[in-house]
Amino acid sequence: MRSFYFPYCLLLVVAVVVLSCRTEVVVNNGEQEEAGYRVNGNLSGFYLLNEGSMGSNKATLDFYDFATAIYHRNIYAQRNPNVPKELGDVGNDLKIYGSRLYAVINCSNKIEVMDAQTCKRIGQIDIPNCRYLRFSGQYGYITSYAGPVQITPQYSQVGYVARFDTATLELKAQCLVGFQPDELEIVGDKMYVANSGGYMVPNYENTISVIDLGSFTELKRIPVAVNLHHLRADNHGQLWVSSRGDYYGNASRLYCIDTATDEVVDSLQVGVSDFWLDDDRLYVYSNEWSYLDMSDAMTYAIVDVVKHEVLTRNFITDGTEKDIQKPYGLCVNPINKDIYITDAKMYVTPGTLFCYSADGVLQWKVRTGDIPAHFSFLGK
Repeated sequence: MRSFYFPYCLLLVVAVVVLSCRTEVVVNNGEQEEAGYRVNGNLSGFYLLNEGSMGSNKATLDFYDFATAIYHRNIYAQRNPNVPKELGDVGNDLKIYGSRLYAVINCSNKIEVMDAQTCKRIGQIDIPNCRYLRFSGQYGYITSYAGPVQITPQYSQVGYVARFDTATLELKAQCLVGFQPDELEIVGDKMYVANSGGYMVPNYENTISVIDLGSFTELKRIPVAVNLHHLRADNHGQLWVSSRGDYYGNASRLYCIDTATDEVVDSLQVGVSDFWLDDDRLYVYSNEWSYLDMSDAMTYAIVDVVKHEVLTRNFITDGTEKDIQKPYGLCVNPINKDIYITDAKMYVTPGTLFCYSADGVLQWKVRTGDIPAHFSFLGK
């Protein structure tokens, strides 16, 4: 689930209406399809976590095998037939660390832990309203909204970051941050946490919490912009930050922080729904809603993180962006630089995964689960 902001509430209302009258599309356990082409290198493929509509208990996990070019749908259900309710309600993040695969299941209040090679369940970590994951050393870190899903300017429950032991899956400590903390990033001995305040519309948060990893205490907060979401550190001591804006006069924008001084050093007029860093290029897609004209603005940009320049605002060069209804997930293959974009369509039916070449030409596409969103590459 993307951070729960007001336009998403409207989508939920629409989803309930559609669900009441649509024909259910059934995805069988273990369904497979030849989808593209083989990719050589040191990666086995990638997992794709499908969020599933809130309340539908339809989070699913797909896998694309580079060696066979086979796309496997709903692989978790196939590998774990005895797990009640399968993955759960709303997948929000997906990471591989060591030999384990971690799926954040937001509204089921848990991190599902699997063997990365087999996808077989190892256990779970119970975290209320959990959001995003990062790892360092023996520990994993997860942001939590802490309180219930509730939209109100008077929301009183601040969020926190939880630390857990990756060997035992035991929770070890908590560090309080701002309201509705979303993505986090680790740079050296510091952790950065994007405080969104997404439940408190119109009273959004506008800061990044800086945490000392050693003491696991908040050191300070960096004012940036309203409704912060994603964070990504590059190889040049910079932290790239996305603001969703307020959907009125404050547009979504991309910011850059110098992690040596913890100061905002630049901002770019680029709308950001999600991004993926590959080498010195930040691939960005935006599906930005505006209440001023009641429409979405979709862009597919590439930013040079060294020069702080927008290289293009549409990396899809063959015109097929018109076939994407609601872009929702993004990653770049580090081997051949293929670009993968997902389409959530109307958020209540199976989506589509599009594969583009490095020069933006469509190569293949395949059906996914509902609301395909989060990628994680698997090494051999």
